[in-house]
Amino acid sequence: MRAGSKFIQEGMTLIEVLVALLILGVGLLGAAALQLNALKYTDSSRMSSQASFIAYDMMDRIRANANADYTVTPTGSGNLNNARDQDLYDFTSNILDFGGPTATGNISVNQRVYTITLEWDDSRAASRADSRRSFVLTSRATVDPQSTR
Repeated sequence: MRAGSKFIQEGMTLIEVLVALLILGVGLLGAAALQLNALKYTDSSRMSSQASFIAYDMMDRIRANANADYTVTPTGSGNLNNARDQDLYDFTSNILDFGGPTATGNISVNQRVYTITLEWDDSRAASRADSRRSFVLTSRATVDPQSTR
């Protein structure tokens, strides 16, 4: 504009407003995507923590009842008169409660070293086709009699 012009520009043009709205919209979409990913990964972390709690709880029960065989198939219902059967029933129930019907748990033993394996579907956080996650806890339940002093 020339110095002597009687038309002076005031305010913003429509193009400037549209560019500002575009930048704001892209920023808000990015923030929403960030929040969505944070929710997915928080849920995945919660499930891993829950699997850890279940496995350590079962390991504590095995240590408390060291003479029982925990590698047997769990019963369909709890039995308060038999600690092992009740422990295995609680283990199975906890796995189904935390991971749904596709979650599995397994207990194996080799020379008093127990391995507790939990597997569940983590498809909410995983973007690949195989979304199974697992948690494995390996621990010795008691000291072998030949190694005591």
